[in-house]
Amino acid sequence: MTSAPASNCDAHNLPHLAGLLLDRLRREHTRVHALTNAAAQTFTANLLLAAGGIPSLTFAPEEVSAFTGSSAALLVNLGTLDTERRKAILQAIATAHAQNKVWVLDPVFVDASSARLEFARACLASKPTVLRCNASEFAALAGTPAAPDAVKDFAKLRGTVVALTGAVDLVTDGIRIFRIGNGHPLMTRVTAMGCAATVLVAAFTALHGSAIEAAAAALLVTGVAGEIAARDAKGPGTFQPAFLDVLFTLDLSTLVTHGRAA
Repeated sequence: MTSAPASNCDAHNLPHLAGLLLDRLRREHTRVHALTNAAAQTFTANLLLAAGGIPSLTFAPEEVSAFTGSSAALLVNLGTLDTERRKAILQAIATAHAQNKVWVLDPVFVDASSARLEFARACLASKPTVLRCNASEFAALAGTPAAPDAVKDFAKLRGTVVALTGAVDLVTDGIRIFRIGNGHPLMTRVTAMGCAATVLVAAFTALHGSAIEAAAAALLVTGVAGEIAARDAKGPGTFQPAFLDVLFTLDLSTLVTHGRAA
């Protein structure tokens, strides 16, 4: 699949770009191979299916290269880091590199384990297209708090886009910065919300020539869907299916109306 050229989209036009990429994902049914953790697999697959893409999830060492090679993008999530997954992750990253494919790293809980942090840094050395992390994960990887200037400098030094999620998401390539103000507190009460959202970052990045714009657009879509779903949800149990339903029907005009980017 060929990515669209970079558009040099600004923050004002980001909701419009998000709508266009969501429409294209639905037309082309972009495939993402997601090496994600056990808690996130089902929600990750369902989120991508609701958005219009196609997930695959196998960790089997004898298959992972073939599945990565037949996908438009690779998602590497370190949440469940057993021996088989470590081996599969390294194989998949090598395949993505050899075939010049988009790949996204989600360094889950690297702040909790020195072994996991070491492995994450080894993955990071392979230059992911996008690093999607939260503030504590970034601080562990970078050795410094996740202040905007520090995140920007890290992205520039590493040659990757950093998509830092939080109350306000920050996305930078070391030159430009997008800030996404959409989202809802219920999104933090559902396991694997961030992990699953990263699959949309991978899909959009495969479709668009600017990784920073694609990552920011994906986080905006996720945030808008979360805000709308929270209106009728009674709590975390009803929020997750509501989120998938909203994502399934989300359109460009709704994103333009509700999207908040700076």
